[in-house]
Amino acid sequence: MGTRIIKMPDVGEGVAEAEIVEWHVEVGQSVLEDQILAAVMTDKATVEIPSPVAGKVLALGGEVGQTLAVGAELVRLEVAGEGNAEVAAAPREAAPPPARLPTPPPAAKAPAPTPVEAATPVARGSLGPPRPAGEKPIASPAVRRRAREAGIDLRQVRGSGPAGRISHDDLDAFLKSGPQAAASGGGRVARTEVETVKVIGMRRRIAQKMAESKRRAAHFSYVEEVDVTALEDLRGKLNAENPDRPRLTLMPFLMQALVRAVADFPEMNALYDDEAETIERHAGVHIGIATQTPQGLMVPVARHCEARGLWDCAAEVRRLAEAARNGQATRAELSGSTITITSLGPLGGIVTTPVLNRPEVAIIGVNRQVVRPVWQGAEFVPRTMMNLSSSFDHRVIDGYNAAQFVQRIKGLLEAPATIFIEA
Repeated sequence: MGTRIIKMPDVGEGVAEAEIVEWHVEVGQSVLEDQILAAVMTDKATVEIPSPVAGKVLALGGEVGQTLAVGAELVRLEVAGEGNAEVAAAPREAAPPPARLPTPPPAAKAPAPTPVEAATPVARGSLGPPRPAGEKPIASPAVRRRAREAGIDLRQVRGSGPAGRISHDDLDAFLKSGPQAAASGGGRVARTEVETVKVIGMRRRIAQKMAESKRRAAHFSYVEEVDVTALEDLRGKLNAENPDRPRLTLMPFLMQALVRAVADFPEMNALYDDEAETIERHAGVHIGIATQTPQGLMVPVARHCEARGLWDCAAEVRRLAEAARNGQATRAELSGSTITITSLGPLGGIVTTPVLNRPEVAIIGVNRQVVRPVWQGAEFVPRTMMNLSSSFDHRVIDGYNAAQFVQRIKGLLEAPATIFIEA
């Protein structure tokens, strides 16, 4: 038998490390050739690592959440034949434990409590009314404050002091006697458990990117109200007349309007390298579509939207969203955006303040649509209204230009036919 070391592979061009997000095997388990060993993540792309050979797992290269460099040991297997590692090189788990300091001799045990002493806490924390009905508990203000904060009815606590006075020790004994002891007269229970959740994988990547974006970019937001009544009428008509084509949502119309708007404001379709202090203005409009998935927020990219039609945009958004939610989006599909659209759909709220998808300098946020009365010169009429909540990098985008840009999008959405008129 030999030892085979499986190293962290190169999971993408320019990738130097990857985070372990899930183990599919454990030490001592036998694995088959091509069986999945682990899932690793880099730059929002999750890759499954298969075993090139059959064998038995001797050691794992790290814990979930740990980052390994490309070429580092991922898994060590016992295999038939010679393997590719010296048997003398023991795996990490098999390393001898570090030397320990001499253990001091055990201290003498305290004498066992007498039956009376042992019974005292139980008596203090016993359940049931500890005093006649209607009798008020006696306690200091500090004890009463602790009881309020813990949600404890002091009438249920037995006091050991003079005249049944309740002390801090009585309160502690009552708490130790079980969760039912903390029940108030209404049957409510004070819960003290704390769950610790390790931030790993997608959630850690999101946290790092959001914190970096807020730390390095000078965010400012601009909100504008848009009347989308005509757009919704057009969308409904097109969907009804074309049942065999991809269903049109607001998104493909907004994508088309964005293409027209960035033609007039090319500084919005750009990336800012704050280290080199350069701005890259892109001719191609690569729109990131913020998508909520079971793993967290992903931003798949619809490339070259300037060359796509309305239904083509609709089909691409649907394809990318399904790939992201199913965990099938490729690294290329999750990178390379030049401007981003984010929407919470029906949960969109009234106003949001989107965080820039750095190094982009603009992000367009879509809020919820509502029908409300709008004054139109002589009377109030029902109109479908929606807010656009957008954020910009104030280091390179001035507020006036941002307002003009959003007003341009507003004009196109309010008169949707103009979206399709050739410039």
